[in-house]
Amino acid sequence: MKNVLTIAGSDSSGGAGIQADIKTFSAHGVFGMSVITAVTAQNTQGVFAVQDITPEIIAKQIDAVYEDIDVAAVKIGMVSQIDTITTIADRLKQHGARNIVADPVMVSKSGFHLLNPDAEATLMRELLPLADIVTPNIPEAEVITGRTIATLEDMEAAARQIFALGPRHVLMKGGHLPGDSTDILFDGERFVYFKSPRIVTKNTHGTGCTLSSAIAANLGQGLSVAEAVAAAKEYITIAIEHSFAIGKGVGPTHHFYTLYNKAGMFK
Repeated sequence: MKNVLTIAGSDSSGGAGIQADIKTFSAHGVFGMSVITAVTAQNTQGVFAVQDITPEIIAKQIDAVYEDIDVAAVKIGMVSQIDTITTIADRLKQHGARNIVADPVMVSKSGFHLLNPDAEATLMRELLPLADIVTPNIPEAEVITGRTIATLEDMEAAARQIFALGPRHVLMKGGHLPGDSTDILFDGERFVYFKSPRIVTKNTHGTGCTLSSAIAANLGQGLSVAEAVAAAKEYITIAIEHSFAIGKGVGPTHHFYTLYNKAGMFK
């Protein structure tokens, strides 16, 4: 069994962040480990408070994992402070981290800013060049590039601009555009499109965390980037299709639907 690490914030409602990542890792048959960057008070209706973990403790968490366990892949999610970002970048370089998936979490679905604006440049300068793949959605890509994205052509242009910042692949997620859900993978030379029918549901809490974690799990198990993205896209589509209508707001996806179905739990 491969070991995969998530470096992200904790979601008290269990639908996103560290909790979604660990569930996703488990669903993919890899052993999940975590470095917590922040603790959030949130539920299906929004994020109400954030307490950042000190850079010293973040560094010690990373060191504790890498000095003892072989890490096949690492996913980076919520990183809100400049010192947090530089610490993570330093420790991952020190430990020769491989198969790095960077999900540039900036704003929650409820509009809460999870990345301080003054840290955006640091994230682009320090973390994106380390990534084997970066997975921005359209609002995140608009922040990174400073451009408006309203078409697939705009997505391609944004992917080129983000690629120039240093990651080896860019996955532009198109879920915010109308019509089918189309994601575009760019490797510096060619674009690969991943399309799926749009699922009509409000319950999409944690979809970005889940997709990036699925990609990391797949990379850790030896899939190519394109293969990892294709498998992750199929996984998140099923998870959204069978999402949970819990709480009073935006419910979470079903991380274990395929496993439960195979086990006959829905009979």
